[in-house]
Amino acid sequence: MGESSIDGRRRYDNSGRQHKAAQTRERIITAGSELVHGFDSWNWRELTFRAVAERAGVGERTVYRHFPTERHLHDAVMARLESEAGISYEDVNLANLQEVTGRVFASLQRFSVRQSVASPPDSTFVDVDERRRDALRRAVSEATPHWSDAERRIAAGLLDVLWNLPSYERLVGGWGIDGPEATRAIGWLMAKVLAAIDQDDPPPA
Repeated sequence: MGESSIDGRRRYDNSGRQHKAAQTRERIITAGSELVHGFDSWNWRELTFRAVAERAGVGERTVYRHFPTERHLHDAVMARLESEAGISYEDVNLANLQEVTGRVFASLQRFSVRQSVASPPDSTFVDVDERRRDALRRAVSEATPHWSDAERRIAAGLLDVLWNLPSYERLVGGWGIDGPEATRAIGWLMAKVLAAIDQDDPPPA
């Protein structure tokens, strides 16, 4: 057998292995997403290598080969959930903020969670929270070049309170308002804050 034939076979074999590895990784992330959708809280302590491996039908070592730590696994699952909801924090601005918030809350109806823990301890959630706040700070700062830092911080904080899951869950669980109505109500209130920004009417600081 010639050297070129062996090289060609190696390239074919590598391509096949890469394709299989990509399929396995996809199966693992899908299994993690399915598990999260069934959790009764946002505490992801049960999103373990073992649980995901069993759901995906692979060994724990296989999961470990694709994700060195559970943090890597959790981040990949979170990225999948954000993609499913159509969320990209990098693209958030004041013009699309209500739409993005609506997509976030609409996606909640596909989960079993009925009430948030006060502050999910998982570092993946800490990272998401920071990315959301960074997006709001950036969007408000771009729209309010003449406001003080304190005024911008308050405006961004108010939008964050409205965007945050407990606000939605309080309306749904505490007041018996259904999900779509709660989403529209939060969007309505968010529009008031956005209108104040548009009219150059800063909050008291």
